[in-house]
Amino acid sequence: MEETATATAAESEKASSYRYWVREATGDAAPLPVPRKLDPSAATAANGNGNPPPLGSVWNQAGTWEEKNLNSWANNRIKELLGSLGSLEFPTGKASIDGVSKCTGDAFLVTVRNKKRVGYNYELSLKFKGEWLIKEEDMKVKGHLDIPEFSFGELEDLEVAVRFSDDKSLASDDKKQICKDLKSFLSPIREKLHAFEEELKDR
Repeated sequence: MEETATATAAESEKASSYRYWVREATGDAAPLPVPRKLDPSAATAANGNGNPPPLGSVWNQAGTWEEKNLNSWANNRIKELLGSLGSLEFPTGKASIDGVSKCTGDAFLVTVRNKKRVGYNYELSLKFKGEWLIKEEDMKVKGHLDIPEFSFGELEDLEVAVRFSDDKSLASDDKKQICKDLKSFLSPIREKLHAFEEELKDR
Protein backbone atom coordinates (compact mmCIF):
# COMPACT_ATOMS: atom_id res chain seq x y z
CA MET A 1 0.00 0.00 0.00
CA GLU A 2 2.80 2.39 0.92
CA GLU A 3 4.66 1.49 -2.28
CA THR A 4 1.57 2.29 -4.37
CA ALA A 5 1.21 5.70 -2.71
CA THR A 6 4.87 6.44 -3.32
CA ALA A 7 4.59 5.54 -7.05
CA THR A 8 1.48 7.70 -7.44
CA ALA A 9 3.23 10.67 -5.83
CA ALA A 10 6.23 10.24 -8.14
CA GLU A 11 4.03 10.16 -11.23
CA SER A 12 2.15 13.25 -10.07
CA GLU A 13 5.41 15.11 -9.50
CA LYS A 14 6.70 14.03 -12.94
CA ALA A 15 3.50 15.23 -14.69
CA SER A 16 3.63 18.51 -12.78
CA SER A 17 7.27 19.02 -13.73
CA TYR A 18 6.43 18.29 -17.40
CA ARG A 19 3.61 20.84 -17.42
CA TYR A 20 5.89 23.37 -15.79
CA TRP A 21 8.56 22.74 -18.41
CA VAL A 22 6.05 23.15 -21.25
CA ARG A 23 4.84 26.45 -19.82
CA GLU A 24 8.42 27.68 -19.47
CA ALA A 25 9.42 26.53 -22.96
CA THR A 26 6.35 28.13 -24.53
CA GLY A 27 6.96 31.38 -22.78
CA ASP A 28 10.62 31.55 -23.83
CA ALA A 29 10.08 30.32 -27.40
CA ALA A 30 10.67 32.68 -30.35
CA PRO A 31 7.49 34.25 -31.79
CA LEU A 32 5.99 32.66 -34.90
CA PRO A 33 7.06 34.25 -38.22
CA VAL A 34 4.66 36.83 -39.64
CA PRO A 35 4.22 37.07 -43.47
CA ARG A 36 5.38 40.37 -44.95
CA LYS A 37 4.64 41.96 -48.33
CA LEU A 38 7.71 42.37 -50.56
CA ASP A 39 8.87 45.98 -50.81
CA PRO A 40 11.23 47.24 -53.56
CA SER A 41 12.91 49.62 -51.09
CA ALA A 42 13.67 46.70 -48.81
CA ALA A 43 15.62 45.02 -51.59
CA THR A 44 17.78 48.13 -51.99
CA ALA A 45 18.41 48.33 -48.26
CA ALA A 46 19.29 44.65 -48.16
CA ASN A 47 22.18 45.25 -50.53
CA GLY A 48 23.90 47.51 -48.03
CA ASN A 49 26.83 48.04 -50.38
CA GLY A 50 25.64 50.99 -52.46
CA ASN A 51 25.17 48.89 -55.58
CA PRO A 52 22.08 49.52 -57.76
CA PRO A 53 19.15 47.22 -57.01
CA PRO A 54 18.77 44.10 -59.17
CA LEU A 55 16.71 44.34 -62.36
CA GLY A 56 13.37 42.63 -62.73
CA SER A 57 10.58 42.04 -60.25
CA VAL A 58 10.91 42.23 -56.48
CA TRP A 59 10.46 38.47 -56.22
CA ASN A 60 13.34 37.91 -58.65
CA GLN A 61 16.19 39.48 -56.69
CA ALA A 62 18.59 36.78 -57.87
CA GLY A 63 18.21 38.15 -61.39
CA THR A 64 17.35 34.78 -62.92
CA TRP A 65 15.19 34.36 -66.04
CA GLU A 66 12.17 36.66 -66.19
CA GLU A 67 10.17 37.65 -69.28
CA LYS A 68 7.77 40.58 -69.49
CA ASN A 69 5.19 40.97 -72.26
CA LEU A 70 5.27 44.42 -73.90
CA ASN A 71 2.73 43.76 -76.67
CA SER A 72 0.17 46.36 -75.59
CA TRP A 73 2.70 49.20 -75.43
CA ALA A 74 4.53 48.11 -78.60
CA ASN A 75 1.38 47.76 -80.73
CA ASN A 76 0.13 51.21 -79.78
CA ARG A 77 3.53 52.83 -80.21
CA ILE A 78 4.15 51.34 -83.66
CA LYS A 79 0.73 52.56 -84.82
CA GLU A 80 1.41 56.04 -83.44
CA LEU A 81 4.82 56.33 -85.09
CA LEU A 82 3.82 54.99 -88.50
CA GLY A 83 0.54 56.88 -88.46
CA SER A 84 2.53 60.12 -88.40
CA LEU A 85 4.50 59.41 -91.60
CA GLY A 86 2.61 62.06 -93.57
CA SER A 87 2.78 62.32 -97.35
CA LEU A 88 5.35 62.15 -100.15
CA GLU A 89 5.35 63.83 -103.54
CA PHE A 90 6.64 62.25 -106.74
CA PRO A 91 7.29 63.58 -110.26
CA THR A 92 3.81 62.55 -111.44
CA GLY A 93 1.86 62.13 -108.23
CA LYS A 94 1.64 62.13 -104.46
CA ALA A 95 0.60 59.70 -101.71
CA SER A 96 0.06 59.57 -97.97
CA ILE A 97 -0.19 56.91 -95.28
CA ASP A 98 -3.78 56.55 -94.11
CA GLY A 99 -3.24 54.39 -91.03
CA VAL A 100 -1.98 50.99 -89.92
CA SER A 101 -4.36 48.22 -90.98
CA LYS A 102 -2.33 45.31 -89.61
CA CYS A 103 0.09 45.15 -86.70
CA THR A 104 0.68 41.62 -85.46
CA GLY A 105 3.59 40.26 -83.46
CA ASP A 106 5.23 40.25 -80.05
CA ALA A 107 7.53 42.50 -78.04
CA PHE A 108 9.20 41.44 -74.81
CA LEU A 109 11.71 42.32 -72.13
CA VAL A 110 13.84 39.50 -70.74
CA THR A 111 15.98 39.69 -67.60
CA VAL A 112 18.72 37.04 -67.53
CA ARG A 113 21.43 36.97 -64.85
CA ASN A 114 20.51 40.53 -63.90
CA LYS A 115 20.98 41.77 -67.48
CA LYS A 116 18.18 43.29 -69.56
CA ARG A 117 17.46 42.21 -73.13
CA VAL A 118 14.63 43.32 -75.40
CA GLY A 119 13.27 41.87 -78.60
CA TYR A 120 10.31 41.80 -80.96
CA ASN A 121 9.00 40.39 -84.21
CA TYR A 122 6.23 42.06 -86.20
CA GLU A 123 4.33 41.98 -89.48
CA LEU A 124 2.72 45.20 -90.70
CA SER A 125 0.41 46.58 -93.34
CA LEU A 126 -0.11 50.31 -93.93
CA LYS A 127 -3.00 51.82 -95.85
CA PHE A 128 -2.08 54.39 -98.49
CA LYS A 129 -4.02 56.71 -100.76
CA GLY A 130 -2.65 58.80 -103.58
CA GLU A 131 -3.17 60.51 -106.87
CA TRP A 132 -1.12 60.17 -110.05
CA LEU A 133 -1.23 61.86 -113.42
CA ILE A 134 -1.87 59.04 -115.90
CA LYS A 135 -2.59 59.74 -119.56
CA GLU A 136 -3.20 63.39 -118.76
CA GLU A 137 -5.77 62.50 -116.13
CA ASP A 138 -5.53 62.55 -112.33
CA MET A 139 -6.21 59.06 -111.08
CA LYS A 140 -6.85 58.22 -107.45
CA VAL A 141 -5.15 55.07 -106.20
CA LYS A 142 -5.57 53.21 -102.91
CA GLY A 143 -4.00 50.12 -101.43
CA HIS A 144 -1.62 48.75 -98.82
CA LEU A 145 2.09 48.69 -98.14
CA ASP A 146 2.79 45.24 -96.74
CA ILE A 147 5.88 44.73 -94.58
CA PRO A 148 6.81 41.05 -94.10
CA GLU A 149 7.84 39.79 -90.66
CA PHE A 150 10.90 41.52 -89.23
CA SER A 151 12.72 41.36 -85.89
CA PHE A 152 14.91 43.43 -83.59
CA GLY A 153 18.12 44.51 -85.35
CA GLU A 154 16.87 43.61 -88.85
CA LEU A 155 15.59 47.00 -90.02
CA GLU A 156 18.28 47.39 -92.67
CA ASP A 157 16.78 44.35 -94.42
CA LEU A 158 13.24 45.75 -94.27
CA GLU A 159 11.12 45.25 -97.41
CA VAL A 160 7.86 46.76 -98.63
CA ALA A 161 5.40 45.16 -101.06
CA VAL A 162 2.66 47.23 -102.75
CA ARG A 163 -0.86 45.82 -102.91
CA PHE A 164 -3.49 47.79 -104.83
CA SER A 165 -7.13 47.85 -103.79
CA ASP A 166 -8.22 48.15 -107.41
CA ASP A 167 -5.71 48.13 -110.27
CA LYS A 168 -7.97 47.10 -113.14
CA SER A 169 -7.74 50.53 -114.73
CA LEU A 170 -3.95 50.70 -114.44
CA ALA A 171 -1.65 49.63 -117.23
CA SER A 172 1.35 47.47 -116.38
CA ASP A 173 3.85 50.31 -116.84
CA ASP A 174 1.75 52.65 -114.71
CA LYS A 175 1.62 50.10 -111.89
CA LYS A 176 5.39 49.67 -112.00
CA GLN A 177 5.94 53.42 -111.74
CA ILE A 178 3.47 53.79 -108.87
CA CYS A 179 5.06 50.86 -107.03
CA LYS A 180 8.49 52.46 -107.45
CA ASP A 181 7.16 55.76 -106.09
CA LEU A 182 5.45 54.12 -103.11
CA LYS A 183 8.59 52.24 -102.12
CA SER A 184 10.06 55.66 -101.32
CA PHE A 185 8.15 55.31 -98.04
CA LEU A 186 10.62 52.58 -97.03
CA SER A 187 13.21 55.05 -95.72
CA PRO A 188 10.85 57.05 -93.43
CA ILE A 189 9.23 53.79 -92.26
CA ARG A 190 12.66 52.48 -91.29
CA GLU A 191 13.43 55.70 -89.40
CA LYS A 192 10.21 55.41 -87.40
CA LEU A 193 10.95 51.79 -86.52
CA HIS A 194 14.50 52.70 -85.47
CA ALA A 195 12.91 55.20 -83.04
CA PHE A 196 10.65 52.40 -81.81
CA GLU A 197 13.66 50.15 -81.15
CA GLU A 198 15.40 52.88 -79.13
CA GLU A 199 12.29 53.44 -77.02
CA LEU A 200 11.94 49.69 -76.52
CA LYS A 201 15.52 49.45 -75.19
CA ASP A 202 14.69 52.11 -72.57
CA ARG A 203 11.68 50.23 -71.23
